[in-house]
Amino acid sequence: MTDSPTTLNVVQQRGLLFEELMTSTVYKHAPGRTISEADNTFFSAMTMNSQALHVDGAWSASQPFGERLVNSMMTLSVLVGLSVNQLTQGTIVANLGFSDVRFPKPVLHGDTLYAETVVLEKRLSASRPDEGIVTFEHTARNQCDEVVAVARRVSLIALRAAEA
Repeated sequence: MTDSPTTLNVVQQRGLLFEELMTSTVYKHAPGRTISEADNTFFSAMTMNSQALHVDGAWSASQPFGERLVNSMMTLSVLVGLSVNQLTQGTIVANLGFSDVRFPKPVLHGDTLYAETVVLEKRLSASRPDEGIVTFEHTARNQCDEVVAVARRVSLIALRAAEA
């Protein structure tokens, strides 16, 4: 016979609060995400991006990469999305901006993206006393460990609630 507790502990998955985010630390995000042809086609259609480089296989075959490329906005979205569960799920208040976005290598159908994030800086918000401003640098690598995307993101992140 085992004792059963009258109350159970509950663990709610969430991102990190402002105080928990550490600068000069690499956060590696798992799992990765394999990008399919259907993902690319759907994303391009959903965002009204009819760029032939993403949707026209015959035309793309005659271009320098010889095939369609994954929409770079999808690459950016997946890169940031891969960081959410570990860093900002339920703790972000808002994204304030993106900068220094670059795509040094193309993403192709079938590539798997892996992401990591470094917290470059953080400071308390001067105008919002319960929040802080965090600058993230996100990096995506493909299955060959080649960097395919880098982006800086500035976000408003919740502080730990004051204890009563």
